[in-house]
Amino acid sequence: MDPDSTLVALARSGNANAFEQLVRRHQVRVFRIALGMLGDPRDAEDAVQETFLQAWRGLPRFRSQSTFSTWIYRIVTNRCLNLRRSRKPSQTVLWDQESGAPGPGELNEARDRLRVLRRAILGLTPEQRATFVLRHLEGRGYEEIVEILGISLPAVKSRLHRARLELAIALSEWK
Repeated sequence: MDPDSTLVALARSGNANAFEQLVRRHQVRVFRIALGMLGDPRDAEDAVQETFLQAWRGLPRFRSQSTFSTWIYRIVTNRCLNLRRSRKPSQTVLWDQESGAPGPGELNEARDRLRVLRRAILGLTPEQRATFVLRHLEGRGYEEIVEILGISLPAVKSRLHRARLELAIALSEWK
C-alpha cells in the first residue's frame, strides 16, 4: 500500500492541508530530479512549482494505479523534458556547491571534477538524462522508471547503457 494513500484521498476530496503535506514529503526529491535534468536551480524551482500545480489540478484523475511518488516523478520528468525541448540548453552549469574543508588544491580539483561530471550529464540527450537521473541519482528501480517514463524495460536499459557509454567517454580524462 502506498504510504501516501491517505493523504492522496484527503487531497482528492479538496483538503489543501493534505496536499501540502504531500508537497513537503516529496519536494526535495522532485527538486533533485528537476535539477539533475535541467542543471539550473531557478529552472528546477520553476519546474517543481509547475509539477505540483499540475499534480493538484490532476489529482481528481489520479487513479492510484501507481504510487503517488511514481506519479509525481513522472510529472516532473515530463515537465523537464518539455522544458529542455522548448529551449536551447544553457551553457552555464549553475549546480556548484561548496562542501567540507579539504585543502585549496583538493577543493579546486573536486570542483573541476564535479563541473565536468555535471556538464557530461547535461550533455546527454534529455531522454538519457531522465533515465540516468532517476536510476543513479535518485536510486529508482527499473520497474519504477518504466512506470515513470512510460517506456518499456528494454528502452530503459538501452537508454541507461547509452548514457553510461557517453559519460564514460566524456569522463575519460579522469583516468
